[in-house]
Amino acid sequence: MNNIYKHIELTGTSSTSIEDAIQGAVARASHSVRNMRWMQVLETRGHINGGKVDQWQVTIKVGFTLEE
Repeated sequence: MNNIYKHIELTGTSSTSIEDAIQGAVARASHSVRNMRWMQVLETRGHINGGKVDQWQVTIKVGFTLEE
């Protein structure tokens, strides 16, 4: 059977790293979205404070299969 996917966009933030921002967004979404299968990074940006990156913001598209 061929799968059908629905997708949503999420934006995760982290003061640590891009990867942490992504992991946080996926972990939080997993509380209410089932059957997540893939993700794609759409945009990466950050906040600068005092000449240093203070916070990362990463927008991802997450695909999940629809239930029967």
